[in-house]
Amino acid sequence: MLASSDSVTVASGVAVPMRDGTVLRADVYHPSRPGRFPALVRRTPYRREGWAGYARQLAARGYLVVVQDLRGRGGSAGAFTWSFAEAAQTIEAEDGYDTVEWAAAHERSSGKVGTWGHSYDAWAALRLAGAQPPSLGALHVTGMSPRMLDPTRGILDLGRRMEWCYALGADISGRRGGRSGLVEDDAAVLSRWRDHERGKWLWYLPLADLPPDALFGLTGPFAQFLRDVDRELWAFDRVHPRIDVPACFVTGWWDRFNGTIGNYTGLAEHGPRRHRGAHRLVVGPWSHSPATFTRRLGTLDHGPAAEESYVDLVARWYDHALKDIDNGLADEPPIRIFVIGRNEWRFEHEWPPARAEQRVLYLHSRGDAATPFGDGTLSREEPAAEPPDRYEYDPRDPVMSIMLPDAHLAPSDQAVNDHRSDKLCYAGEPLAEELEITGEPEVRLWAVTDGPDTDWVARLIVVRPDGTAIDLVSGIVRARYRDGYEKPSLVAPGEPCEYRIPLGPISVVLPPGHRLRLDVTSSDFPNFDRNHNTGADFATDPVLRRAAQQILHNAEHPSRLVLPVIGSRS
Repeated sequence: MLASSDSVTVASGVAVPMRDGTVLRADVYHPSRPGRFPALVRRTPYRREGWAGYARQLAARGYLVVVQDLRGRGGSAGAFTWSFAEAAQTIEAEDGYDTVEWAAAHERSSGKVGTWGHSYDAWAALRLAGAQPPSLGALHVTGMSPRMLDPTRGILDLGRRMEWCYALGADISGRRGGRSGLVEDDAAVLSRWRDHERGKWLWYLPLADLPPDALFGLTGPFAQFLRDVDRELWAFDRVHPRIDVPACFVTGWWDRFNGTIGNYTGLAEHGPRRHRGAHRLVVGPWSHSPATFTRRLGTLDHGPAAEESYVDLVARWYDHALKDIDNGLADEPPIRIFVIGRNEWRFEHEWPPARAEQRVLYLHSRGDAATPFGDGTLSREEPAAEPPDRYEYDPRDPVMSIMLPDAHLAPSDQAVNDHRSDKLCYAGEPLAEELEITGEPEVRLWAVTDGPDTDWVARLIVVRPDGTAIDLVSGIVRARYRDGYEKPSLVAPGEPCEYRIPLGPISVVLPPGHRLRLDVTSSDFPNFDRNHNTGADFATDPVLRRAAQQILHNAEHPSRLVLPVIGSRS
């Protein structure tokens, strides 16, 4: 079906044949005026109509925009295979290749093709880029890490993953003639999940025994995902040498996929040499969705400079990369980051910035660091003889995640969890001068558990003079993966072990009077599934065991926070 407005013409449900004869469906947008235009392809597992607003805006700016349902989704024929299956890595590379070449040959196309999209759609774009379609000229990727295990740390990201499976599974079930009863209304599906179903399925044990209709059409694939949760399936870092086009990557400090930065650094270091200086990276004070590219997120207002238009970001990149328009981008340094606290943008030439000093802050206490009212402190003084901090981690009563309604992340006041005796807090003195942290902080934690496996969670927090405690970055490590996902091994109960906990990227300036605080605990549920502390397979194990935990901070076991600090005199 063809429709047009004053400036944009739309053809709906256009047939796009794949190499095996399967027909995928796409909506095609282009300026109503005569001419040929660079093509921008978005391939999505969600309903292609949902991206119509963005697509019209891009078409009005002089692009042929193709929004296509993936195989087995929306109006497209074939069977859907999700991104967490090994077969999908080949299927979507081939379908993406064929779609790019189809778009290049379109009668209104200039022959130059780029991609746009975030999250799953960005995953599909990276898959096709590795297949090297000849007509692909550039990439624009938002919110997608190079490795599946970057955001999950090898642990089931239960809250977000189960909600996503529930919503998409209902749609898949309806497509197959199932009786979800909610297929036509995405909002109703999510409302039912959040109001009625979430509290049941998130706590279900064992997860491998979920009833067949729990997640509708994705209950089966979810069961397979439970078996593959610590297996790297995406591995875009291995694909970087094959991505032979310039790429622009966009993410946010609170995006659970802010490992997107690793796609930029991977291409800049390992991609074809002729493009290494052409890639770009933008990191804002945002969460996962382009809908969060605003000044307010969670409890913070980052000011008017934080407002960005997703369409502007895409169009500016392609005006430069596909239209050769001199819009200043070619003369800018490759990295643009938003500095929280100063609430302004800044250019960088590398990530992380090499000029950052690695400042070490050691954990201290007299053995009573539980809650912010305990005696835990952070300082540059190395520990001597200090007693450990002890707590009990009970997976029946985990520390609950503070999340957005859609189970994504945002800066939040930690007060709701500050009463818990199983959360240790180590706070520094109020800052005497401004402190900038830009880079990727990490924690080196010496800890002891009395079982064969457990989790360690660390969260870096800024405490304002009024006592409000806002999280900046956090990390988790499952004890069995301390030496890597390829060689999981249980721990020796009662034996001290040092754990490296990367906290993720951040750029923030803290004013005088603010304090840094490091919280340490053993759960972040349902952001991550609970560790049962038994050492058994998490998906099939019905047992939940209490664990006696110790955090060590003495001369032999100096637990510490390592901060990348820029420009401080002390």
